[in-house]
Amino acid sequence: MKYLLLKHYRGGPAPVADMEPIDRWTPADVDAHMQYMRDFAARLEETGEFVDAQALAPEGTFVRSGGEGRPPVTDGPFAETKDLIAGWMVIDVESWDRALELAAELSAAPGAGGVPTDEWLEIRPFLTEAATVTE
Repeated sequence: MKYLLLKHYRGGPAPVADMEPIDRWTPADVDAHMQYMRDFAARLEETGEFVDAQALAPEGTFVRSGGEGRPPVTDGPFAETKDLIAGWMVIDVESWDRALELAAELSAAPGAGGVPTDEWLEIRPFLTEAATVTE
C-alpha cells in the first residue's frame, strides 16, 4: 500500500516544541536535516519501501481555467498549502502500522542545534480504486 508522508513548514496538532523556522537555522543545521532525509530515503530504497520524495519551495501560484485566452493567475489566497507543505515522501509498505513507524522515525529529523524536530507529519493513503456511486 502506498502512503504520502507530508512534511509541514508548520501546522498539525499542537506543536511539541517551539521550533525555529528552517529559514533561521544555521547552514550546518539545514545540511544535517537534509542529510538525515537523504539517509532515511536511501535506507528505504534498500528495503524497497521508497517511491519518491521532493522538497517544495515556499513560493507558488494558483491557476485555473479561464476559458479562452490567458488563465487567471494569483499569488493567493492559498488554501494553507503555501505556508504548510514543505515536501513529501511516498512510501510503499505492507501495512498502516509500518507507515506509522516510518513517519515517526522521519519526524525525528534533526532541527536547529541538532535537536530532533519531532514535527507532525501527515500520512495519507493513496486511493487504490475509483469511488463508485450507488443509488
